[in-house]
Amino acid sequence: MGQKKDLTGSEKSKIVRYLAEACSSLKIAKLLKRDHRTIKRFIQNSQQGRKKRVEKPRRKITAHELRKVKRAAAKMPLATSLAIFQSCNITGVPKSTRCAILRDMAKVRKAERRPPLNKTHKLKRQDWAKKYLKTDFSKVLWTDEMRVSLDGPDGWARGWIGKGQRAPVPLRRQQGGGGVLVWAGIIKDELVGPFRVEDGVKLNSQSYCQFLEDTFFKQWYRKKSASFKKNMIFMQDNAPSHASKYSTAWLARKGLKEEKLMTWPPCSPDLNPIENLWSIIKCEIYKEGKQYTSLNSVWEAVVAAARNVDGEQIKTLTESMDGRLLSVLAKKGGYIGR
Repeated sequence: MGQKKDLTGSEKSKIVRYLAEACSSLKIAKLLKRDHRTIKRFIQNSQQGRKKRVEKPRRKITAHELRKVKRAAAKMPLATSLAIFQSCNITGVPKSTRCAILRDMAKVRKAERRPPLNKTHKLKRQDWAKKYLKTDFSKVLWTDEMRVSLDGPDGWARGWIGKGQRAPVPLRRQQGGGGVLVWAGIIKDELVGPFRVEDGVKLNSQSYCQFLEDTFFKQWYRKKSASFKKNMIFMQDNAPSHASKYSTAWLARKGLKEEKLMTWPPCSPDLNPIENLWSIIKCEIYKEGKQYTSLNSVWEAVVAAARNVDGEQIKTLTESMDGRLLSVLAKKGGYIGR
């Protein structure tokens, strides 16, 4: 009988059963055709049992240090537990202990993507919904810009937030920082664009109007019939380059004024259906953690993803407006789910 290194699970089960039948280790070795020393070692190890885990003494936190941690958590929203404790010069505390302490005074949150609505915002959103409740939204061109980066959507990781505190709203840049700024519009079941803003161009009133002239007006609007132009309503949000006196006057000279230029309530990305289009495109270009090595490559991905969005998807978005308006009224101006 040769000595083998390990016993199989089946052999171990048989050893336990034979021991229950009062068989000796020598007899068990003969029955299993295994070396006697192997059987004896297994029995001895089983009888010894597992060694108890030695608990290391934990670093004790004083009441003064707890107060320092609480103040640091309030001053450093979304910071990690390590950063909070290091700012208080408290070292030698394991992560499990740090998190257990913070759970009593804070909670893990992500940054809020939408700013909180105040009373004025809510009233203006309700007034907007009432004004356009009977509008034929198939004649509205919904427009917006989207910034795409090489590494995926901008966002903040989770971090600790003190109880009773709001998660901070991150700065959402529209240009700069190694990305491409894209403009597009949707109307009924049609996608307008997407058009790329030239790299390095900051969209102020003048550059925004020039961009619309070179892309939207020359490449799309000019080809439409007079009856289409007469009935179309142009929608844009309240970004400074959009809502300035210069841009408003320039659009008026293009025939987009008064009822043909939709007024827009503040803090209302949830009411613009093109935001859902951006989500569709971003999910496609960044799927499976896709990253890009150049601005041209990410722009090509945006164009390809936009081509894959069919008319039915766009129609679903534009036809959702009646429901959005009713939801705004039902929620008394509050945010709606998108």
